[in-house]
Amino acid sequence: MRELAQRLGVNPNTVAAAYRILRERGVIETAGRRGSRVRASPPTTGRRASRIEVPSGARDLSTGNPDPGLLPDLAPALAAAAGRGAREPVLYGCAPVGTALERVARTALSRDGVPAGPLAVTSGALDAIERVLAAHLRPGDTVAVEDPGWGSLLDLVPALGLTAVPVAVDDEGPLPADAGRALRDGARALLVTARAQNPTGAAVSASRARALGEVLAAHPGTLLVEDDHGHGIVDLPLHPLAGRTGHWAFVRSTAKSLGPDLRLAVLTGDPVTVDRVQGRQRLGPGWVSHLLQDTVAALWDHPGGAGPDDAAGSYRERRDALLRELAGRGVRAHGRSGMNVWVPVPDETSAVAALLRDGWAVAPGARFRLASPPGIRVTVSPLSAQDLVPLADALAKAVRPAVARRWD
Repeated sequence: MRELAQRLGVNPNTVAAAYRILRERGVIETAGRRGSRVRASPPTTGRRASRIEVPSGARDLSTGNPDPGLLPDLAPALAAAAGRGAREPVLYGCAPVGTALERVARTALSRDGVPAGPLAVTSGALDAIERVLAAHLRPGDTVAVEDPGWGSLLDLVPALGLTAVPVAVDDEGPLPADAGRALRDGARALLVTARAQNPTGAAVSASRARALGEVLAAHPGTLLVEDDHGHGIVDLPLHPLAGRTGHWAFVRSTAKSLGPDLRLAVLTGDPVTVDRVQGRQRLGPGWVSHLLQDTVAALWDHPGGAGPDDAAGSYRERRDALLRELAGRGVRAHGRSGMNVWVPVPDETSAVAALLRDGWAVAPGARFRLASPPGIRVTVSPLSAQDLVPLADALAKAVRPAVARRWD
């Protein structure tokens, strides 16, 4: 900075301020003692921009979408919500969280062992996570994230001017040793997916929750953010970490269980965090529509059609069947919960290309990785029983010769 200031004939503080602005706007990223570098792409260029083109006739297993046949019929719940809205219109000054949704959400969260806290409602999980991070962190702060992990979240962190620190994942969630190392090195926040981790299907087990709890106990100032987007599509119990630190947030969203267009998530946390989220929300959208809130409350209260148990069981059967077929062919894969299977590969490009030639489109692992080894994500929601053998054959052919390596 001093050299650049001398070359430009300006004060070194001016150069330092310019670097800070560039970092805050996501133009450059800082790599510690290795200095700063220009980002490969703008922070608003999402990883989805790298998605492959699915040729005509190929089966698309790359999207991460739920099975439409397992989504509930929204019409009765929406009609009932509209009727209530006509009788008792929601006007300025009303409470941001509807009475029905608050009752249903609190009951379910309490049953799952999530500590009692104030509630907020946001437009989906990513909206909630962004608001929580912005409520506590400043540009330049570091955030410990799962690797491999949710691509949209890996895009969001640098877009907020934050730096992502990878934490390795196995079938039971983030590795405690990696999480502890990241926090000791200065990460101010830890982001954890409770169940149906994207892309690996990991779910935090009871023993892993205890181990992570010990890590968090040693770092009580950490901002903990838990994502439970798997609610309604997973039949494994929840083992929450919420409440282990001074500032925490637990997010439960509806996109996977009720449909991606039902943009809603319930957020609970410590009073300061939730108050900051709601305060900033009041200055923007104000609140999430009570029509949507009442619809979600009705569907959570009385699912109708294919309920959560049906959806969770269906995804489990497809996942487990694919994993068995792959194991029989000597292919390692992972998918403890949710609707995705993660397959480690020696080379993503060749594996994706080989599968496309055989008529299968999968998601390249580069969308989900920071420092973890290569892999591909296969979404099982479009699969039928007849698809399993040909897909497993194609996957086995695409990943061989597989190099035995530890993906987590």
